[in-house]
Amino acid sequence: MDNLTKKQIAEKLQVYCDHKGSQNKAANSLKGVSASTVSHVLNNDWALIKDEMWRSIAAQIGYKPDAWQAIETRDYKLLTGILTDAQDNALVMAITGDSGTGKTFALRRYCDSTRNAYLLQCAEYWNKKMFLQELLGTMGRDYSGYSIGDMMYECVNELKKQNNPIIIIDEGDKLTDSVLQFFIPLYNSLEGHCAIILCATSHLNKLLKRGVRLNKRGYNEIFSRVGRKCIELKGLGAADITAVCRANGVDDAALIKEVIDDSEGDLRRVRRKIHAIKMSKQ
Repeated sequence: MDNLTKKQIAEKLQVYCDHKGSQNKAANSLKGVSASTVSHVLNNDWALIKDEMWRSIAAQIGYKPDAWQAIETRDYKLLTGILTDAQDNALVMAITGDSGTGKTFALRRYCDSTRNAYLLQCAEYWNKKMFLQELLGTMGRDYSGYSIGDMMYECVNELKKQNNPIIIIDEGDKLTDSVLQFFIPLYNSLEGHCAIILCATSHLNKLLKRGVRLNKRGYNEIFSRVGRKCIELKGLGAADITAVCRANGVDDAALIKEVIDDSEGDLRRVRRKIHAIKMSKQ
């Protein structure tokens, strides 16, 4: 890895540390990265840092060396507005949108640029302990040796010290029933102080309604706390795709229409099609 790339990663890491509040908190939020490594990176003491570590840090702090230009779609703007309102007023909401429309990008960008904003990207294999470890890690807190009860206490205690915190649970529909039910004690402990957002595909709405209909434990409480509805994003529009094309060097109207027709409203397909168009011109 060349020194210019390392310098760019170090600059991005400094911003990340500033956002987290300290180098130690930043290190605690990064998997496999010690506080001393963070210090060495920021102080240009790079001799003993392997390329694998540089790549790990870059991936975790959101550094990407490619030239792809992201744009603020209508859903990006809508979602950012919703999150800002929720954080300012300690609101609890559920937000749904189709895959490939840039939800996760917007959530990451919001948390990267906003203090006391914590993003959890859920996985099917998470249990209660892993959920709380991820939350504490994202907050930059050391959880080694903690029981589940200790971790819950630490999460709530830390969040109550903060001004207008927000927890964003992305892909919440992937969580098992027992883990999803952590939403209830979090809400009960932080009501009026911390915003909590459940974000997923439209499957989340079906999951919640089905749980209520079948009288599954906790689902009526969860659905009630999000206002008994999920806010639906609008999806990727032709104007969004046109803006993405132009930002990434595709200006021809016929080619833009080709991208729109091929996209199926999915930014991943848009990116692949733009790449194919550029490759065909080489």
